[in-house]
Amino acid sequence: MGTAGEAPAAVMGRKVRRYEALTARERRRLVVEATLRTLATVALVVTLYYVLPFDQNVDALMVAEIALGCAVLAVVIVWQVRTISQSPHPGIRAVEALAFTVPVYVMLFATTFFVMERTAASSFTESLTRTDALYFSVTTLATVGYGDIAAKSESARLVVTAQMMLDLVLLGLVVRLFLNAVKRSHQRQTAAQPGA
Repeated sequence: MGTAGEAPAAVMGRKVRRYEALTARERRRLVVEATLRTLATVALVVTLYYVLPFDQNVDALMVAEIALGCAVLAVVIVWQVRTISQSPHPGIRAVEALAFTVPVYVMLFATTFFVMERTAASSFTESLTRTDALYFSVTTLATVGYGDIAAKSESARLVVTAQMMLDLVLLGLVVRLFLNAVKRSHQRQTAAQPGA
């Protein structure tokens, strides 16, 4: 067993100390690495959003691709909850997971809005570029709704309503899942400490 403050978690064959047992330098390094990983993955998602060919008309394949994207996001959230609860540094892992999940979620709706606008130009009060669709998705998530872009057609209003409802789920359920995973990890680490 390790010393007090160490968890018996092993990563690639070596023991990993709990965050509280790390030096200030080790903590900074851990945070910097998590930040760089998150920035890299979010940059990849944003790049894919801007370069993938969503300019074609909506067909069954496009709808299936968007549905698949939503399913993949759900699987990623479940996977993230599992990795948070098993992480020796669950708080950092939870922040990293949330910093990845929210942009992917926003991009999925931005893609949907962009594709809807390409299919039916009367879906929104103005024509949407990819940046406009991203902006609209973020303002809907943030519930600020500046009023410069609004859903006009019934189908667009239904999708925006779905995003608003899922925003509440994202903010409530997903954040709670991540926090519970952090709590479970801390409990597991405390139970594994010598003398606990």
